[in-house]
Amino acid sequence: MYLMTPIEIAVSQHFPIAWHESYTQPLPPGHRFPMEKYDLIPGQLLHEGTITAQDIFAPEECPDEIVHLTHAKEYVAALHDLKLTAREQRVIGFPQDVALMQREFRIAQGTIDCMLKAEHAGIAMNIAGGTHHAFAGHGEGFCMLNDQAIAANYLLSEKKSTQILIIDLDVHQGNGTAKIFENNKAVYTFSMHGAGNYPFRKETSDRDVGLTIGITDDDYNEILERNLTEIFAMMEPSHCFYLAGVDVLGTDKFGKLGLTLAGCRQRDRIVLESLKARNIPCAVSMGGGYSPDVRTIVEAHCNTFRVAKDIYGL
Repeated sequence: MYLMTPIEIAVSQHFPIAWHESYTQPLPPGHRFPMEKYDLIPGQLLHEGTITAQDIFAPEECPDEIVHLTHAKEYVAALHDLKLTAREQRVIGFPQDVALMQREFRIAQGTIDCMLKAEHAGIAMNIAGGTHHAFAGHGEGFCMLNDQAIAANYLLSEKKSTQILIIDLDVHQGNGTAKIFENNKAVYTFSMHGAGNYPFRKETSDRDVGLTIGITDDDYNEILERNLTEIFAMMEPSHCFYLAGVDVLGTDKFGKLGLTLAGCRQRDRIVLESLKARNIPCAVSMGGGYSPDVRTIVEAHCNTFRVAKDIYGL
């Protein structure tokens, strides 16, 4: 059992949102990664008034010495120097490009900054991130640096936390995150994902919940509530990172689950109400989403912000 009294969260009038124009980078024609969502999400949230321009902050690039707490120096150097092999680039799924590399370092810092701001606001959200397939020494599945792992290790190195919870609800197992923290009891990794989905070689999280193909809203959310209840009965984390992937939707090209937009929104409510009730600051990263219509992806991601605004009164 890991016990720590959650920090007292101060009241904040702002809704901290990490975003930078470099979050959106050009990709080759026909690329399956929906990069445009990183402009469309803040655009929609600003248009409808869920957030204001004053809520948005632009992170800098994460310094190497902080990245090295999680990632091998040789791998970090290869990213900077554009020396990934052709095979390494294929496994990641992105071409080797200076701007794409710099983007990863900025996203990682954004997640660190979000957690520091969440200590005052209760919650802060990175428009990008959730790069949970990045291992210490290599990247996979559109992930080069593991933003939540980097932020968790930063908190531990600065002695800002002694027990961290990572809730990963992307449809794909957080294999990189699980491997990075497999021998670190200060970080509890909880991944709820499609059992028969990528990655086909799973790592071992502290708690893995594999879901059947086509699972629908009620069953999914009942399983989630039950597992969160069990987790909070055994531990009191001081900080939580939440990966809110929207590839759980039934419309997703790769997800194989059956959630509706309403069910995905209820998922977010279950997680965030659980954290708010326990006064645990939360940094949210967006994770994946591959529905054919980008408007569906954007709507699902925006729902996470809407739910957070409602729960935290921001």
